[in-house]
Amino acid sequence: MSPQVIDPVLLRTDFPELKLHASGKVRDVYQLDSDHLLFVATDRISAFDYVLATGIPHKGRVLTQISLFWFDFLRDLVPNHVVTADVEQYPAAVRKYADQLRGRSMMVKRAEMFPVECVVRGYISGSAWKEYKASGRVCGIGLPPGLKESDKLPEPIFTPATKATTGHDENIPFEEMTRIVGVELSNQLRDVTLKIYKKASDYARQKGIIIADTKFEFGMTSQGITLADEVLTPDSSRFWPADKYQPGQAQESYDKQYVRDHLEQIRWNKLPPAPALPADVAQRTSEKYLEAFHQLTGRKLDV
Repeated sequence: MSPQVIDPVLLRTDFPELKLHASGKVRDVYQLDSDHLLFVATDRISAFDYVLATGIPHKGRVLTQISLFWFDFLRDLVPNHVVTADVEQYPAAVRKYADQLRGRSMMVKRAEMFPVECVVRGYISGSAWKEYKASGRVCGIGLPPGLKESDKLPEPIFTPATKATTGHDENIPFEEMTRIVGVELSNQLRDVTLKIYKKASDYARQKGIIIADTKFEFGMTSQGITLADEVLTPDSSRFWPADKYQPGQAQESYDKQYVRDHLEQIRWNKLPPAPALPADVAQRTSEKYLEAFHQLTGRKLDV
């Protein structure tokens, strides 16, 4: 695969006819009408809480297509917010931007989002590993002694987090979640999160990918609790190659590994401005995202 040139429009979106509803590290969300939003996944990439000056070729399309795959795969477990990803079915004012939107956007139902991230962990890694080493617990949940980094947990655990507009989300005990959204809804969100994780992780394992942990966002629509935003992507999950899994250490991953390694190597102080990436680092990261898509779906993204 030859190095790709990033089209600046895929790092910044601009649709003058539409009102910008929200802009995140990766996605820009536009208001279509009172009931519908347009999600557009750019090729932006963040690391250590900053958006970098260089994008990752095809990243937004990979994230969108993986999410659409999972929304369809999980539709029997929980409703989702997708109306259509077919640009030809978008409102007329948007269709003129079809070339920019095709493959990286979706029209969705507007939902009243819950102010918590629904995180599920099947393996101990990242912030959970640090918390376990310090206290033997994760989000107030006691775990067996003697676990090693990246060990599979006896059962998946639900570890909610508060949503942060900047910086890291903050892990919270389940009891704190019940104070934020109520006991009944918290129980329902925990139960559906664990069901989704079990079905998805069983499927992914058959495809050679371990989903170590992931986070979901839910909202309320006329359908009740509704799965929204992105689902089981390399940005919202830890995907590990099953054939290289070795407990007791950090794992190779289908995500920003090359980016993080490069930033550590150049000793970036993790303060703005965020640096640009060399073309080879961006390209290798792109290949990881594309590989994850192919592994999970059996399809190759048309690049």
